[in-house]
Amino acid sequence: MSDSRELVVAAREQVADGVLRLTLRDPHGEPVPAWEPGAHIDLLLAEGLQRQYSLCGDPADRKELRIAVLREPGGRGGSAKVHNDLTQGSTVRIRGPRNNFALVEAKRYLFLAGGIGITPILPMLAAADAARADWRLVYGGRTRSSMAFAGELRAAFGERVAICPQDETGLLDLNTLLGEPDPATAVYCCGPEPLLAAVQQHCVRWPPDALHVERFAAIADEGPRAGFDVELARSGKTLTVPPERSILETVEDAGVPVLSSCREGTCGTCETDVVEGTPDHRDSLLTGPERESGETMLICVSRAHCAKLVLDL
Repeated sequence: MSDSRELVVAAREQVADGVLRLTLRDPHGEPVPAWEPGAHIDLLLAEGLQRQYSLCGDPADRKELRIAVLREPGGRGGSAKVHNDLTQGSTVRIRGPRNNFALVEAKRYLFLAGGIGITPILPMLAAADAARADWRLVYGGRTRSSMAFAGELRAAFGERVAICPQDETGLLDLNTLLGEPDPATAVYCCGPEPLLAAVQQHCVRWPPDALHVERFAAIADEGPRAGFDVELARSGKTLTVPPERSILETVEDAGVPVLSSCREGTCGTCETDVVEGTPDHRDSLLTGPERESGETMLICVSRAHCAKLVLDL
């Protein structure tokens, strides 16, 4: 598998109700891959079972990678396998890191986290603090005991961190937090879809590049599904994508190798350059300007606004 490697679980800790932190190291003591705040890795847990988890350790520490995994009773098996099978000393194959949630330079930052969405934001706080930026974190969760790292965040950063358990303080007061657009502030949000949707709605009057979000689940695709052709510029093949199949599935069926992971339009692994044609973007990842440019698309979910797309595959 391209860019995959095997790591060992060096430590396993319960950091909140249902949240497990794993420390991963190279079995031979080699440096782990370099990464920056906002990055995630794929855990290749079994044949056909891959999951993405944000890195929540220290990017300067090349001896280990850290992730935190919430057990999701209604999930599709990934978190259960992590919680049940990955014990200290276990080996696990990873791919990445990749970063679709990079920390941009800004005068001020407002970080909004919901539940396990705190994980990619943890290293961002340290980076913003080291840069002496003006920043604030508002961290919501169902209960205080379910909110991983809440205590250590308050201990490290004091009043810059607001801990807001829903059973104590209610929902986050987004009207107050986002009511007045501030062109100098970058807003970073990660958490469950209702929080992301509400934050996006409150940011409609903000500058278009102010809000940065990362999703753990795809937005439902309810658009029409017509067939179309894709020409693979490097492979010399022209394929028909039927309504019930994705571009990714059609390309794989033709024997053309493509890296992929989530197959839901959230991770960015299958992002592909568009040579000609107009994509019908149905992912949950690309920004507005990226969609408007039409230069790339996520072929696991997106389709075509034309009879034929030409892709760099």
